[in-house]
Amino acid sequence: MMSGLMLVFLFISIGFMLEVEADKEKMRKVAASYRDTQADLNEALYETFQNDIADWNATITKDNRIIFHAPDVLFASSSSEIEPRFQRILKSFFPRFLAILRSKKFTDKIEGLQIEGYTSKTWASATSQQEIYLKNMQLSQQRALAVLKFCYTIQNKTVQSNRKWLEEKLRANGMAFAKKSDDKFSRRVEFKVNMRSEEKIFEILKADK
Repeated sequence: MMSGLMLVFLFISIGFMLEVEADKEKMRKVAASYRDTQADLNEALYETFQNDIADWNATITKDNRIIFHAPDVLFASSSSEIEPRFQRILKSFFPRFLAILRSKKFTDKIEGLQIEGYTSKTWASATSQQEIYLKNMQLSQQRALAVLKFCYTIQNKTVQSNRKWLEEKLRANGMAFAKKSDDKFSRRVEFKVNMRSEEKIFEILKADK
């Protein structure tokens, strides 16, 4: 009797192990697909903007963040009003950036698009750390929203024809001095692309229930 029960438990354990391995293989395929899509998007971004990023004082990271670094070009001190030169940069950058994201190769793989505003970790008139944080959080949110509004209203065919998609995908986040690097690069604006990898993993887990 005991040997029969042990055999049953053995078969159950083997079945569970095989199911786990199958799930792992599916996860590996999702991860590989995500990695390949990230690499392809990175290549497309570099190919499109390689002649501009130095002049814009911008960076394209390996995880496909486009970072605009020059604080004096972006906004006046303690202001969310976009400087004229940054307006010109955005008019050149955003329609081409949007065209890449909406291309057949990438559009179905994009979960969302975020504009993140970052500030320094100081505030001249502040009298406490709490006030420094709250002032910078408010300013970073205002700056991110100002960039979103500007990009959304650019008078360009690509932007105009994709406004419904932007309404679904595009968000603005104020980050204050979160994830600060050194002070030289703390005041910046980042465009961040979120891919659908997590959603695909949840679909796999749901299908296996």
